[in-house]
Amino acid sequence: DVQLQASGGGLVQAGGSLRLACSASGVNFDDYAIGWFRQAPGKEREGVYCFVRRDGRTYVAESVKGRFTISTDDAKSTVFLQMNSLKFEDTAVYYCAVEEWYRVALNSAFVRAGDFGSWGRGTQVTVSS
Repeated sequence: DVQLQASGGGLVQAGGSLRLACSASGVNFDDYAIGWFRQAPGKEREGVYCFVRRDGRTYVAESVKGRFTISTDDAKSTVFLQMNSLKFEDTAVYYCAVEEWYRVALNSAFVRAGDFGSWGRGTQVTVSS
């Protein structure tokens, strides 16, 4: 069974940094699409940083390009989202999600949250202005 657990959220001042972690048990990162999504109050869930390591497909939201990066620790089955130069508008609940790589329609301009079948509980990120 796939189990995801996100952590690392918190309160940070604008311009600061946070690193989110997603512990992904039962997941081989070579076989899955990995995604970080976020949802702010009153808004739809949106893709932040998603990738398919098997074929290199990557989606990065325009609003976070140059500020957020993703990395993995395969030995610990953990995916990290490093968030730098945080802005007030980054405030949201952040979720990690996975799905078998071939089930996900993802490219540099498009990702769909509904393609991902396994989700972790979110972690709140609050950026004070």
